[in-house]
Amino acid sequence: MIRRSVSDRAPHPVARVRSPRVTVLAVAAAVVACVANFATPLARAQALEGKVTRITLDNGMRFLVVRRGTAPVFAAELRFRVGSVDDPGGRSGLAHLFEHLAFKGTSTIGTRDARKEAEILDAMDRAAINLMLEKDRGEKADPKRLEALRGDLESLSKKLQELTVKDEFSQILTGNGAVGLNASTSSDLTSYVVALPANRLELWCLLESARLRDPVLREFYSERDVVMEERRMRVDNQPQGKMYEQLLLSAFQAHPYRVPTVGFMSDLEHVTRPQALEFRRSFYTPNNAVGTLVGDIDPAVVDRLVRRYFGDIPAGPEPPAPATAEPPQTGERRTVVEFDAEPEVMIAFHKAVWPSPDDPVFAVIDSLLTSGRTSRLFRRLVLETRVASDVYSMQVPGDRYPNLFGIGATPRAPHTASEVEAGILQELRRLGDEPIPERELQKIRNQLRASFLYPLRSNQGLAGQLSFYEIITGDWKNLNAYASALQAATGPQVQELSRRTFVASNRTVTVLARPTEGPGPGQAAPDPGTGKPSEAARGVSPRPAAPQGAR
Repeated sequence: MIRRSVSDRAPHPVARVRSPRVTVLAVAAAVVACVANFATPLARAQALEGKVTRITLDNGMRFLVVRRGTAPVFAAELRFRVGSVDDPGGRSGLAHLFEHLAFKGTSTIGTRDARKEAEILDAMDRAAINLMLEKDRGEKADPKRLEALRGDLESLSKKLQELTVKDEFSQILTGNGAVGLNASTSSDLTSYVVALPANRLELWCLLESARLRDPVLREFYSERDVVMEERRMRVDNQPQGKMYEQLLLSAFQAHPYRVPTVGFMSDLEHVTRPQALEFRRSFYTPNNAVGTLVGDIDPAVVDRLVRRYFGDIPAGPEPPAPATAEPPQTGERRTVVEFDAEPEVMIAFHKAVWPSPDDPVFAVIDSLLTSGRTSRLFRRLVLETRVASDVYSMQVPGDRYPNLFGIGATPRAPHTASEVEAGILQELRRLGDEPIPERELQKIRNQLRASFLYPLRSNQGLAGQLSFYEIITGDWKNLNAYASALQAATGPQVQELSRRTFVASNRTVTVLARPTEGPGPGQAAPDPGTGKPSEAARGVSPRPAAPQGAR
């Protein structure tokens, strides 16, 4: 998520709505930071290419290796091209749930008796599925059968606990000096990260290949309960979480980008371990993964070890991709989320993603609008008119398919969400109507160039950047082109893209309001500059706008 916010309060909770992902802008930072001493894009590309070693196994698994630094450590990032956009229909949240389960171990790690454990797990599946089917009968459900099935599941769970070595997979890593052990799921990707002493490279290969080859989804149903509670905490009981979820549901009518990463509660209640195993067979294959290792490691040694540990894992069929495309939006969409919390507004517009030439221009627009105290929206809404206490922008929810450019703001009492919305729309109109001063544009270019340095302060940062471009675009070298495109963006491109994108027919607005406040779904925000409801919101055909480009 690209989010920029300057505020006198804590970072906005919307940043935590989704699991972290590496943004295109952050990824592009890698190329410039890695090669900051070279003057031209060509020299940058050549310098970075000389540092990255690519290893491709016969089963299609790819590894990127960068040897650097003097400390005897390395960072590892193993990424799979699977996220919530790949969740099967009716099984939302499965990609995220599987990420949790990947730490439960294998048939030899995490258990005292694999054979007995397998029998218990199968029995738990039968009990859980029968319990689910009985509960789905609603009022016709047999209370005695429900009680008996719950008792069976509880008894089996206790037997499983007696055989389980809790968190053995993670403990092996931390006991060997691991730091930063973590995982995340986004709309597009699932990532597993860790940093280890350099002399534990073979241990990393052994453990990661083991859970790719032979995962055991023990503690499935208790972990499912953990994820359900996570949904309650992050979405159901969190105003910005509910608001962000509603924004995606409104903006995407068909494409699975509308599906929340954490999943819908009713889907989570019905997902089973056999379904998770089926999901794993489809997406957790070597040909759908990229491993990136950065630090004090020898690429030749890495080549030998990854071939030994990962080379004989069978490749799988090409993972299925979503077949549903989002149809063009043909009118403004407005929703109100009622919650006993401070008001807020989010506005989103459909946009293209890289390799569209629009994508880097949106990064410039992002910075123009919300990067720092001198940015346009912060200066107008927070400093001058003082109608808002916070403003931010974001590109969500993913990068594999056309996504959204969003702007959010928190009104400053006693001002309203409608006033804030009007100010935002007026500033977006100004982007298209008025030339961008070259001095302002150059300042943005300088900001982007400076921000490139930050991700490369750590081995993990570089590993994340390289793996992102490799798995999203097919080649990490594409970040060179993106970095150059950011610096080449022009004022006329910003104007043309703004006129084409920031139109009412491409706009989705979500307002957070207390139950007794705020405009209802049928009420309109005032038109920028007039203070009156907009024509589109009143059902009047809007004035002709510049043709919209490909999304």
